[in-house]
Amino acid sequence: MSGHSKWANIKHRKAAQDAKKGAAYQRLTKAVIAAAKAGGGDPNANFRLKVAIDRAREGNVPMDNIERAIKKGSGEIEGAIYDEVTYEGYGPAGVAIMVETLTDNRNRTAPEMRSLFTKSGGAIGEAGCVAWNFERRGVIRVEGKGIDEEALLGVAAEAGADDLQGDDEGFDVYCDPSSLSEVGIALKGAGYPVESMEISMVPKNTVSITRKDEASKLLTMVERFEEHDDVQNVYANFDIPDEILEELGD
Repeated sequence: MSGHSKWANIKHRKAAQDAKKGAAYQRLTKAVIAAAKAGGGDPNANFRLKVAIDRAREGNVPMDNIERAIKKGSGEIEGAIYDEVTYEGYGPAGVAIMVETLTDNRNRTAPEMRSLFTKSGGAIGEAGCVAWNFERRGVIRVEGKGIDEEALLGVAAEAGADDLQGDDEGFDVYCDPSSLSEVGIALKGAGYPVESMEISMVPKNTVSITRKDEASKLLTMVERFEEHDDVQNVYANFDIPDEILEELGD
């Protein structure tokens, strides 16, 4: 299983927990606001907004809320002004960490992010210190048993995908972010069970974590970041073996 695939599975489980607490709902709405602010309120001309709307709808955000978020982002109605700020640094074992935030108060968020890095046994770094190790990619998760890899690759490649990685529960289909919608539609149209579609920062190389204590610290670090109201996404380049993940899960 690839490092990103493991990381994605951890994130999916965490998303389910967030949904129960309402955290996911807030993040999805703020993502729509940010997308509309960055590229305008027309999803046909703003691909990022289209993806944010699709994810919000999949997260059961009512359309009235989505439309209001679009208007806030595009300036049609007044609301909090959010800035996108990415914090970079290192976790235990030298793992690269990127934290994407959406904040209405940088002076509040910056010291809180610095504190979270330090409390978790890591250190915040300068902008760009780990970004070079990540690549922005479209990632589509297809889950299910008995999926023919060659057939899936054929459909995905024809729609614009350029890579495919499998694990025990399914496949991650990778593509250029601009092709995410087309690839997702093609896979759904071919009957594949698409679990999620997102634009993600995928690590170019990973750090293997073989010690249970380090793995525990890293997962706790990620959880602390994701529990923060201003955090939208957390990316890391660790690769934890299945047996350690299972032990920690128990």
